[in-house]
Amino acid sequence: MRLNSKGQVTIPAALRHEFGFTEGDDVEVIADGDTLRIVHAAPTSSRGERIVSRMRGKATTSHTTDELMKLLRDERDD
Repeated sequence: MRLNSKGQVTIPAALRHEFGFTEGDDVEVIADGDTLRIVHAAPTSSRGERIVSRMRGKATTSHTTDELMKLLRDERDD
C-alpha cells in the first residue's frame, strides 16, 4: 500500500468488508502510540438515515407520483 501525494491510502476491499466500512462512511484517524487507527466516526445521523441518504436518487420508475401513490395505497381503477 502506498501513500499518495494527497496523503491518501486505499483500504483493501477485504478489510473494508470485514470491518464494515462502506462508501460515504465518516472515519477518524487516531494516533495510538506509534500506530494510526482508522475508526468509524461517531454517527451524526441514525443508521436508517445514512442508508436512505446513500440510496436517494438510485431508483427509477416510469410511473407518475400519482400512480405510485395509488399503488402504495392499494387503490384500484376498477
